[in-house]
Amino acid sequence: MDSELKEEIPVHEEFILCGGAETQVLKCGPWTDLFNDQSLKRPKLLIFIIPDSNAQEIKDIYGLNGQIEHKLAFLRTHVPKDLKLVLIGHSIGSYFTLQMLKRVPELPVIRAFLLFPTIERMSESPNGRIATPLLCWFRYVLYVTGYLLLKPCPEKIKSLLIRRGLQVMNLENEFSPLNILEPFCLANAAYLGGQEMMEVVKRDDETIKEHLCKLTFYYGTIDPWCPKEYYEDIKKDFPEGDIRLCKKNIPHAFIIHFNQEMADMIADSLKDDLSKM
Repeated sequence: MDSELKEEIPVHEEFILCGGAETQVLKCGPWTDLFNDQSLKRPKLLIFIIPDSNAQEIKDIYGLNGQIEHKLAFLRTHVPKDLKLVLIGHSIGSYFTLQMLKRVPELPVIRAFLLFPTIERMSESPNGRIATPLLCWFRYVLYVTGYLLLKPCPEKIKSLLIRRGLQVMNLENEFSPLNILEPFCLANAAYLGGQEMMEVVKRDDETIKEHLCKLTFYYGTIDPWCPKEYYEDIKKDFPEGDIRLCKKNIPHAFIIHFNQEMADMIADSLKDDLSKM
């Protein structure tokens, strides 16, 4: 974006109860309550980033199906039905995005970006072949090890470790990520990862075909979770689709050092869609 268009965007953090789970929500922009704000300044579009009113608890919320229902529950509870949506899914968030479109095809989505999409053959990918035995066969060993090492660890030590890790990666963090070293969080992540390896196998071509006109796929050339051959396969099967291959050697975990490049790409891609609103 041009420098003169850049401005300070307010960002605030909330924790809400959604589907029976405490959910962290980062809101960018001046909005707080989309349902009750009927002013002219209320946004016409919500960009919903998936890294993942029905108030009932979701069964197995930390599993693959529960995470999909959790995202849909958030939209039902906190977003008006007439608000246009842009969905941005990264990695397994791309799988969530396709499943959301499949389960609720009437969602007013004008564009969905699937970034480095792990939507098929996860256990067959280079990283998947390593992760599958760890997450599916030795998961309980990871649980016990994490609990024994991290549970007695003082919060100050955890905070120091996280700060040092962010410094090594040359990252700035506005919000505290202390919970990433909590055994409960690590166990849930391993549980979800195991389900991903076992269930994300066959690409959902039927859903892709139905919503192809609003989908943008972005594959990496050095991605060990969805290698280049996955891009070549889907490009061959859907030659008319907006299916791109990264030319900048951006890694799967782009958020660490290439967040601005990805944000610029998405912003440029959205210009035509936004001009029609």
